[in-house]
Amino acid sequence: MKTILIILDGASDLPNKHLHNKTPFEAAHTPNLDFLARNGNLGIMYPLGKKKIPSSANSLITLLGNDPKKCERGIYETVGSGITLKKGDLALRTNFATIDDLKSKKLIDRRAGRTLTTHEAKELEKSLNEEIILPCKFEFKSTVQHRGVLVLKGNHSDKITPVNSGWAGGTKANLFRFAGPVDNNPLSKKSSILVNDFIIQAHHILKNHPINIERERKGLFPGNIILTRGAGNSLPKIKQYKNWMAVNSMPLEVGIAKLSGMKNFPYKIPSQSSIDTYAYLNKLMNLKIKHSIYTIKKHHKNYAGCYLQIKETDLPGHDNKPHEKVKMIETLDKKLFSFIKKMSIKNNWKIIITCDHSTPCELKGHSADPVPVLVYNNKEPDHADRFTELEARIGSLKAFSGKSFANKVGLDK
Repeated sequence: MKTILIILDGASDLPNKHLHNKTPFEAAHTPNLDFLARNGNLGIMYPLGKKKIPSSANSLITLLGNDPKKCERGIYETVGSGITLKKGDLALRTNFATIDDLKSKKLIDRRAGRTLTTHEAKELEKSLNEEIILPCKFEFKSTVQHRGVLVLKGNHSDKITPVNSGWAGGTKANLFRFAGPVDNNPLSKKSSILVNDFIIQAHHILKNHPINIERERKGLFPGNIILTRGAGNSLPKIKQYKNWMAVNSMPLEVGIAKLSGMKNFPYKIPSQSSIDTYAYLNKLMNLKIKHSIYTIKKHHKNYAGCYLQIKETDLPGHDNKPHEKVKMIETLDKKLFSFIKKMSIKNNWKIIITCDHSTPCELKGHSADPVPVLVYNNKEPDHADRFTELEARIGSLKAFSGKSFANKVGLDK
């Protein structure tokens, strides 16, 4: 293997008052990342340009050398969840969420408190698939925690608006909005009506479901509404990395790896049985680290590159938990980057480390702020002190946009 690309999802941040006006990267103890920074080159990147706020999906598609307009998140998530799609099938990413009611349209929590257990999600999935009646075949599948996918079978338009994508945070995310057409094609109107029909029926089923009645009794947010986004109705043609491996299990990243021609080596995501969300997230991250080390050791000689994404670092930003983000970064440095550093020195690998977007804790959502980029490949180093947002601003790679990333860091070579 010559290159390893590591994406720390949403780990980039802004100075935080709870961290003595440091960012989580600045506050964390990261000797291995800092070694790579001292012996590598740094820069800052605006994933979608200086003003546009990225999602994980359109950022990742861009960083891999594609047009972000080719990002239809529902397609990648559905492929990553193992559902086979035919042309014309409408695929959407979904959330179990919490709404006051459809009259007030007050959205209380986009992720049902992030405490939905795997058993609960699967029971709700079963009821929706059995009880909803639409004029077309459909499949709803819960994937991880509050996440899921919805596929409407047949000939449908993907020119419809999202139902509270909400990843950017802010007050607009608190008002529920139904799907609508974005063009004058009658098929787009029909498709949006079908999606809304599913959502309305789902709400009536979910609000009276024993799972949600019990959750409310316990003081937990019920998963009583389905949110949709990322509509897509055809498989995209994107840049191929056929001689690359990937080590991912989250549906989005699995789907992107598969459709990019990579050989993906997933691990089985364990069920969430507790409402202790961060105990579960740290369990997931430690499993990802262990599986990544095992897989890279076993298969690195058979591939030119490896794509590895750490999803968990994004979530403390959305939840305004800066100390949790610091802990995750320190765990990654101690367990993953110590291994990556040793392997790169031994095998002369190029290491590329960045974030798909910034998720500042105080904003509780993605932002248009730039993210740090590190390239370690034993060339003339910048001699930076640490891997941080501030150090990256004065690195030799300078500032650049995500559309230049693949060329700038040498993914094409």
